[in-house]
Amino acid sequence: MEQRILGRTGRAVSVVGLGTWQLGAGWGAVREEDALAVLDAAVADGVTFFDTADVYGDGRSEQLIGRYLRERPDAGVLVATKMGRRAEQLPENYVLDNFRAWNDRSRANLGVDTLDLVQLHCPPTAVYSSDEVFDALDTLVAEKRIAHYAVSVETAAEALTAIARPGVASVQIILNPFRLKPLDEVLPAAVAAGVGVIARVPLASGLLTGKYTRDTVFAADDHRSYNRRGEAFDQGETFSGVDYATGLEAAAEFAGLAPEGTTPAQTALRWIIQQPGVTSVIPGARSVAQARANAAAAGLGPLDPGTLDAVRDLYDRRIRAQVHGRW
Repeated sequence: MEQRILGRTGRAVSVVGLGTWQLGAGWGAVREEDALAVLDAAVADGVTFFDTADVYGDGRSEQLIGRYLRERPDAGVLVATKMGRRAEQLPENYVLDNFRAWNDRSRANLGVDTLDLVQLHCPPTAVYSSDEVFDALDTLVAEKRIAHYAVSVETAAEALTAIARPGVASVQIILNPFRLKPLDEVLPAAVAAGVGVIARVPLASGLLTGKYTRDTVFAADDHRSYNRRGEAFDQGETFSGVDYATGLEAAAEFAGLAPEGTTPAQTALRWIIQQPGVTSVIPGARSVAQARANAAAAGLGPLDPGTLDAVRDLYDRRIRAQVHGRW
């Protein structure tokens, strides 16, 4: 699989990584043996980048990854985790002592002395402008608790603020055919600064697979049931902030753009991969088949200009008014 340098880490990662929110919680139950099989299938198909967080299953996702990598020390995977969402979302909680405590927990969960990459997990907007926060992150690097630090953001404005920080290695942001705003300024700014871009929610919480209908029922513990209007966390994390009915119609149209022999999900991933500035896209997977299908998107040829224009037109007609001004 193609490898790209992850910004200021200087390390190469696979262009298709694996998001592991599903393996912790928030998408319905996943058995431990099934989660480990997903990790193994991804690695077997060339994935060298796992994205997790201390809040996914309250540490379960990190623990599963830690167990897998202890059993497969030759896997060659860079693990990015996140911190901050287990605490009340107040800027004053983003201080060195808390960072140390959060890091110690993640290091124990993952079974490592030094975390490869730690991302602030969509913190309050004021955090991105705090010199003290980034001084604390630099201290964690000096203490060898973490090798590099980064941010996961909700908005393009937050991403631009973070990119201007000299120590930020990468920015994780929602990017998919239903969320095009990062193309305007964020990706060009990241390229200019040498900052990596990790594209999350690449399938708009599954909408872009084209598999869902108005009659689809999600589990009660699946965020697609309980967070459609942002009841639990930022609305943009669920279906990319798009109204479900609108998303279904747009997804059906998007499915018609998939080249022959390619699924709508693979088409969405291929679209992201070829955006200038993207380092890695991190689809989740709850089964071995999903993990392998996602990885296969890395081997597809680029989408042609006509398809790219059609994606833009679809976004402008059906999606832009709902999301472009918010995130």
